[in-house]
Amino acid sequence: MPVWHSRRGGTLLMESLEPASWKVRLSWMSAGTLAILFLVSGIWKIADPLGWAIRTSELRVPHSASLAAALVVGIAETVGAVWILVPRLRRWGSILLGLLLAAFVVYFAANYSVLRGADCSCFPWIKRAVGPGFFIGDVLMLLLAAAAGLWSPRPFGKRPAAVILATVTVFALVSWGVEAQEFKGVRAPDSVMVNGQPFAINHGKFFVFFFNPECTHCYDAAKHMSRFSWGDTVVVAVPVEQAQFADGFLEETGLKAVVTSDFQRLKSRLGYTAYPFGVAIENGVEKASLSNFENAEPDSTLRRLAFVH
Repeated sequence: MPVWHSRRGGTLLMESLEPASWKVRLSWMSAGTLAILFLVSGIWKIADPLGWAIRTSELRVPHSASLAAALVVGIAETVGAVWILVPRLRRWGSILLGLLLAAFVVYFAANYSVLRGADCSCFPWIKRAVGPGFFIGDVLMLLLAAAAGLWSPRPFGKRPAAVILATVTVFALVSWGVEAQEFKGVRAPDSVMVNGQPFAINHGKFFVFFFNPECTHCYDAAKHMSRFSWGDTVVVAVPVEQAQFADGFLEETGLKAVVTSDFQRLKSRLGYTAYPFGVAIENGVEKASLSNFENAEPDSTLRRLAFVH
């Protein structure tokens, strides 16, 4: 709305109470950019919470809190992306996304010596690793969040904001429940290829272990499991990458297992997400999947299922 001010000599000047047009355009451009990025990132986490729980645990988040962390971050990113698109909620969205970005910067800075070089890709088409570029990218997004919120209307409408938050939360919890049940009781293939020959896994107890021979977490898990009393349970080792080093990996860790080359066939059937990953199979039917190889796991689950003694 234009406002007229009088000056000495009778001259009238007109000033606008609205932000300059370039500021409004910048606010919309910043909001749109962040909305696309965080909507994709948030929905990706919500759609695959168990997979993201594994990824967050690989970034030194305690396994007991990794699933909750994946869900909370996914919900916050999605809600912030929706809020920032709505002019009357934009400032709240910019604050929420700004807080998330600041938290990411602080967390990775505090753990930089350990996580340097680790994959931290939150966007499907953008590959990022912890390093200088990661911090530069997050600082640039922080500036976009500031621009989006600074030149946006005064926020109002707590009810619509709460409805958006509730809707996204319900969607995330339903997604988690569906994924948790999806692979329970699925049937494994009748056999896998071992040394070029079919190896039956449809009768008896088998523990399918997905690993990367160059993964230190996988190495520690295999070393720990080598001390188990497996009894009649057969361990089937599935190298996800660097298969040529699989035999040397097993020899170094002491884990007694047969090696199969059927990763591509097993990963979708057994719900593989990220290594290390294990699936307990009895008479061809999945009994449990394991992504936690710390503290009391996988000991507790495997003992409960009588796969080890």
